[in-house]
Amino acid sequence: MPPNRQTALRRPQAERRVPRLAALPRPVLARVEALAPGAWSAPHTHPWGQLSYAIEGVLQVETADGCFLAPPERAVWVPAALAHSIHNIGPAQMRSLYVQAGTPGLPTQCQVLEISPLLRELVLAVCGLPEHYDEDGPPGRLVAVTLDQLAQARPAALDLPLPTDARLRRLCSALQADPADARTWAQWGEAVGLSERSLVRLFQAQTGLAPGAWRRRLRLLLALGPLAAGTKVAAVAAECGYASPSAFITAFSAEFGLTPTQMFAAP
Repeated sequence: MPPNRQTALRRPQAERRVPRLAALPRPVLARVEALAPGAWSAPHTHPWGQLSYAIEGVLQVETADGCFLAPPERAVWVPAALAHSIHNIGPAQMRSLYVQAGTPGLPTQCQVLEISPLLRELVLAVCGLPEHYDEDGPPGRLVAVTLDQLAQARPAALDLPLPTDARLRRLCSALQADPADARTWAQWGEAVGLSERSLVRLFQAQTGLAPGAWRRRLRLLLALGPLAAGTKVAAVAAECGYASPSAFITAFSAEFGLTPTQMFAAP
């Protein structure tokens, strides 16, 4: 993901070290971290799945296919062996569950998941277990219930798919750098060497979204970091290219099913 001037979807500043493990000591290994603003991990893979959940702040996971953002009460699931990098928007309290590959019922693709109040408490409880917890006792049963609830977690549309075509990638990079850019798709086509019709058709085929829907989601995802940091809605709306706070709130609610206030309310 190319760097840009926004709070989210940009290159972070402080590297986060990834644990080097030959294997998980138990079916689930929890990791608790307090992350400084902009902490990040370089692209990497591991032979187990990972649930990345920020109880405070906004997490961003990047893969070759797109970007996945998790505001409060959301988490990003990364399946085993998928190359990815992680960084947080602003300070964050991160809770990770490393899950043994092949665990039944868990997603096979990277996606954002909704974290129910029950699953939140289960994750926090698992994070309090010792590394070598008793698999046959109450800790093992707690882990089993957590995995069962994780398998039932609903996906959330908080990802931004990226096209593979180099011309469309240039367009996406430009919009990430300046989401308020209001050029028409005909003008964008001229800038990257495509007709408007070809641009729209190719964009839809490679991302599953029409260009206008992609740009709207980009703008709203870019808003998550500033909103989590307490920036006023009016300022975020203007930065993202919306004519008024009410227009921004309407689009935000339509995209995510919640107003900004509801999304960032304390649990």
